[in-house]
Amino acid sequence: MIAVFINTFTFMKKTPNNSSRRNFIKNSALATGALATFSFGGFANSNLSEENKNLTTNSNDLPLKIAGYPVNRLKALISGKVKIIGCSSKFSKESIGNLNSNTFAGDQSYDITEIGLHPFMLAYANDNFRDYTLLPIFPVRIFRHKSVFIRNDRDINRPEDLIGKKIGTAGYSSSSLTWLRGIFQDEYGIKPTDVEWVISNKDSSAEASGKISKQEQMNPEGVKITNGKAGLDESELLVTGEVDALFHAAEPKAYIDGNPLVERLFQDSKRVEQAYYKKTGIFPIMHAIAVRKSLLEENPWLAKAIFNAYSESKAMDYNYMNELGWVFDTLPWYGQEFEATKKMMGDNYWPYGIEPNRKALEALFRYSYEQGLSKSHLTINELFESSSLKLQEK
Repeated sequence: MIAVFINTFTFMKKTPNNSSRRNFIKNSALATGALATFSFGGFANSNLSEENKNLTTNSNDLPLKIAGYPVNRLKALISGKVKIIGCSSKFSKESIGNLNSNTFAGDQSYDITEIGLHPFMLAYANDNFRDYTLLPIFPVRIFRHKSVFIRNDRDINRPEDLIGKKIGTAGYSSSSLTWLRGIFQDEYGIKPTDVEWVISNKDSSAEASGKISKQEQMNPEGVKITNGKAGLDESELLVTGEVDALFHAAEPKAYIDGNPLVERLFQDSKRVEQAYYKKTGIFPIMHAIAVRKSLLEENPWLAKAIFNAYSESKAMDYNYMNELGWVFDTLPWYGQEFEATKKMMGDNYWPYGIEPNRKALEALFRYSYEQGLSKSHLTINELFESSSLKLQEK
């Protein structure tokens, strides 16, 4: 069962005056707050959840601008059913490419933002980016074997058949591509230098993912990288035969359209991904949560408050999936899939916090350095806000 430590707000209504309210939170609430346990079976009846739903914004609440994808794990936070204690917040729905660009090179509109994990690593290591820091909250993570697409007329039947071939992609140094190259080297012995990489100047999934940031367009030395034919997106490169395969985070348009020449390398990608997880214990992380560094320095209690709120929101999604998801979702075997996932990966199969994610994080740090992308071999202590290193879900 997942249990989340959340600090109750009840005592705040009894503070003698509004001016001392935030200091009271800093000095006592987050240090000694009450314990509320949320389980799959009983979350809906939580007194804290009911209390949070009825909270009104106080003039002394810390205002926060938050942005990210409106995934189910954040639904309760977005709707206001879960609140970041001591704060009022406004959530903006935005694509990851635009969030990366806004954070690294734009006007930095958000106090808390979803961010591409690997682009953040590259900004930190290569560009001395220090305006934001990470919390161990991972709103998007995806097994990546499903993200390899091939032309079925090029004698590619197994990963090793890609050696010497041309692989197309829309962004060489994105999180997904860095994971894929690392997995292929670890699991199948295929190094990035064993293939030719062809970069498209368009992306068939750009509408959903947003623009590609500078950090996702690195071309390291020692790897053969060429540009694809002008005007063709990565899907068109595959259909026209300019490349033999694609490594791409999203399903390319040709695959979605059912082009008979295009198929996945791993026909049963679910089975392959489950075998990978059983062998490695790694559930690849794509996105993390970044917080404006100056905000955390001014409000040292805030990191824990944010972590708790994101955790509670996720726990509410677990509870919904357990109790009602099988009724309302449109998948016929939703309930069986949910139970099978918990059986294989544990009840809290989408964990936040450092320790349950250490292996995945350190794998990506190694991949980035080995692939010549990150100038230094990064560590957890560098990238994550120091007070968040020991935060955990119980």
